[in-house]
Amino acid sequence: MPVRVVLADDEPLMRAGLRTVLEAGGAVEVVGQAEDGAAMLACVDAHRPDVVLVDVQMPGVGGLEALRVLCARPDAPAAAVLTTFDLDDYVAEALRLGVQGFLLKDAEPDALVRAVLDLAAGGAVLDPRITARLLPRLAAGTARPRSSKLADLTPRELQVLRGLAAGDSNAAIGDRLGLAEATVKKYVSALLIKLGAENRVQAALLAQGWGLS
Repeated sequence: MPVRVVLADDEPLMRAGLRTVLEAGGAVEVVGQAEDGAAMLACVDAHRPDVVLVDVQMPGVGGLEALRVLCARPDAPAAAVLTTFDLDDYVAEALRLGVQGFLLKDAEPDALVRAVLDLAAGGAVLDPRITARLLPRLAAGTARPRSSKLADLTPRELQVLRGLAAGDSNAAIGDRLGLAEATVKKYVSALLIKLGAENRVQAALLAQGWGLS
């Protein structure tokens, strides 16, 4: 079955272009399109997608406001923000809300499709260009330096953290390390506490900035 996607962007040409790119290989199906946050939430309710791609700047109900509602749901689909270089504040807020991915609108078509497939599998997707811009802000908000944080981690926790940095899902990390998915989830929870990160994407961003990917 193809991965089911809802696109939310106020520009019809952008939505049409994204749909063409995503559906070209047959692995992804765009099941709904929305011009604002309210329409996106309605599409999610109607179509139950696997992944939602959301522009943060839209008229009416904006992307962040809609993501705040969506990410609070226990059964929320994976959500990724579509952004541009000049929207760091929006991306930082989306990170705090718990989105699983950050994609630039000028991403290569193949990279965009891979990102959607990774999101559907439970992974995190972080464009390296966004990572480079967000890391100083994220690191400035942590109370302890890199060396101190890494020294607290066990060898196994470091292995799991490398998997997070690569954007892998818990299942993929478990397969590589020979661990049950539930065990990986426990390691991830411990990592978040030790790193002072709010979610796995924040942990992945820190790890990427520390050269662990």
